[in-house]
Amino acid sequence: MIEISPSVLGADLLRLGEEIELVETLGLQWLHIDNMDGHFVSNISFGPDFVAAMRQKTNLFLDVHLMLSNPRQYIAAYARAGADLITVHAEVTDDVEDLLRLIAAQGVKTGVSIRPDTSPEAVRRLLPLCDLVLVMTVQPGFGGQSMREDCLSKLPVIRKMIDETGRDIRLEVDGGIKMDNAHRVIQAGADVLVIGTGLFQAEDPAAVVTALHEMAEGERCAP
Repeated sequence: MIEISPSVLGADLLRLGEEIELVETLGLQWLHIDNMDGHFVSNISFGPDFVAAMRQKTNLFLDVHLMLSNPRQYIAAYARAGADLITVHAEVTDDVEDLLRLIAAQGVKTGVSIRPDTSPEAVRRLLPLCDLVLVMTVQPGFGGQSMREDCLSKLPVIRKMIDETGRDIRLEVDGGIKMDNAHRVIQAGADVLVIGTGLFQAEDPAAVVTALHEMAEGERCAP
């Protein structure tokens, strides 16, 4: 089953409580929270206190993406704040295997992410420690970008790697997913779609959710 993980970065932050209620009303289960330090990416957003405030507001599955140069310093804080899944980047200088073990030790699901220019091979050795792989299809740091088409070719490669492990690992895609390209993302193997402006700024968010689920069901039933 496909999951839609609405990105808080694309929401109206002055109406965040209402935006969270919208996600719940739409019947979605996940919420994607991008945390940026101004070093790993050239933007700053949110933090553990923000995640804790959201946890007090909702029981949604908090899908926390750390775009931080030094995630080790903050993993425990995000876990205490109520993150259900913490994703770190394969490109950080720290030992990523050790970071994933640290996340798991907090009782939180583990994820690893790669930038658009990073090879899928970067995640192969990490899969035994992962619950999720996140493929960025835009340069991380800012919402509202267009999806890089060249990134789609990574998805079947990683999907095959995941299937070969025999483990239940989700394949998430984040970056410029809209109604006109979501089918290709699903067809390429993604089962978690991060959508920000494409959902929160849609004229009819419910229609977007219905269409995405129909796309996924159609792909599942295809011969």
